[in-house]
Amino acid sequence: MTPPPAAGPPPCPRPPPGGSPPGSLATVAKARCRPRPATSLPPATLPDPAAPSPVTGSPGPRGGPRSARARAAMAPGHLSVREMREEDKALVLEMLKAGVKDTENRVALHALTRPPALLLLAAASSGLRFVLASCALALLLPVLLAVAAVKLGLRARWGSLPPPGGLGGPWVAVQSSGDVCGVLALAPRASAGGGARVTRLSVSRRHRRQGVGTRLLAFAESRARARAGGLGEPQAQLVVPVAVAAWGVAGMLEGCGYQAQGGWGCMGYTLVREFCKDL
Repeated sequence: MTPPPAAGPPPCPRPPPGGSPPGSLATVAKARCRPRPATSLPPATLPDPAAPSPVTGSPGPRGGPRSARARAAMAPGHLSVREMREEDKALVLEMLKAGVKDTENRVALHALTRPPALLLLAAASSGLRFVLASCALALLLPVLLAVAAVKLGLRARWGSLPPPGGLGGPWVAVQSSGDVCGVLALAPRASAGGGARVTRLSVSRRHRRQGVGTRLLAFAESRARARAGGLGEPQAQLVVPVAVAAWGVAGMLEGCGYQAQGGWGCMGYTLVREFCKDL
């Protein structure tokens, strides 16, 4: 007995001699029976464990996920600190002014919303009503003058280049590419004992949250220890003044082991806090 033939695809119907109109059943069946060209598929590839993740850009399972802030903190691994040169003065001065502009409005708002300041502004407005014909102008003029006074005071204190002190400087943080990304100025402490006081500390806006401020603080601590050792003091202390509205700088200092101890202000309210650390 001969085995039955293997089942195969049904034979395609032959079109009639006169051809079939388009759209007929014979035309559709002929199109289905037409052999398709062979297509070459790319070989399957496995993902590389070290390839960057498409979402975070961090290493895959081999390196573990990392946040964008952690990657940014690793960027300035080749930071160096040197004394400011003559060609750096314009850039450093612009950096200091930009740092003051970031906090001057918040400091002014904090200062003018204290109860004694509100009482003085109300008294000044009441007195100006008898001089000026406009009630709105009498209300706005004292506020504008107070805000201008606070801003000018901050710019004169922190927005200018400091005089050369006993610890050298000012110092600038420089990346391996040569870009100046931060500035630091130190002065000896007025009180007895070894240590130093930070008079200027600013980081350019496009280099913030990359570890530049931490690197400058570490350099300031080393200079303060060297001064204390030269004076024969067993312990040094570094003091960093921070405006009350600069929450980012205050958080960075607290993360580096600094503690808020005192400050100065006006009418019994603190405007600038002093963070200290025993070295």
